[in-house]
Amino acid sequence: MMRLSFTCLVALSALAVYSSPSVAEERVEKPTISVSGTGKLSAVPDIAEIQVGVRSQAPTAQAALAANSDAMNAMHAILKQSGVETKDIQTTQIQVSPEYSQPPNRPRTVNEAEFIPRIVGYRVDNTVQITARQIPKLGALLDALVMAGANQIHGISFRIDNPEKRLDEVRRSAMADAKSKATLLAEEAGVALGAPIKIIDEQGGPRPPTPLYAPRMEMMARAVAPTPIAAGEQELSVTVHVVYEIKPGK
Repeated sequence: MMRLSFTCLVALSALAVYSSPSVAEERVEKPTISVSGTGKLSAVPDIAEIQVGVRSQAPTAQAALAANSDAMNAMHAILKQSGVETKDIQTTQIQVSPEYSQPPNRPRTVNEAEFIPRIVGYRVDNTVQITARQIPKLGALLDALVMAGANQIHGISFRIDNPEKRLDEVRRSAMADAKSKATLLAEEAGVALGAPIKIIDEQGGPRPPTPLYAPRMEMMARAVAPTPIAAGEQELSVTVHVVYEIKPGK
């Protein structure tokens, strides 16, 4: 009895496999064409970020900090008058450091005691990062900040505010590029191009121009003309990888 049941089970299993051609058909992959499309757009940045600061030196820490605070308060007043919002001003550094005497720039004599550094004063550095949303006015703003007491500029960089709106246009361009390539390949292969069955979006994002870095330098207190600022252009790019179904040509 057990032998008969086992034989029937095997027979039914085999019958089920061979009577279901759809199982084998589902495993057959559809013919496809895979292409990549790229979209690019150049745009003028509308936001600049720059670090501006004050370095003050005095015999005592209190005096150095007081002088630095006066200059920084004057800077903040200029920023407010220029329409820079509080959210666009951020302190990135404030540091009080002792300054030491330096050894003489000559060989030490035989009877001369070993040089021991001593504190001769104090230095205060205070730096803020400014987000400027009116780039054409940035040069005049920097000049006003220098006149108010700023003597440190650490660097400047540019970016596009809310690039996602422009990226939609770039994506359309990338998809059009991909479809154009796929259509050409299908025509040359003698097949008909079907619908896309897989799309991968690779956003390159804005490619910033080389930042115009200024070293830590003492700025001149007199400005003859507004400091020139060139924002250049930034490139937005998107690459899409698209897989199209293909069908036999007519």
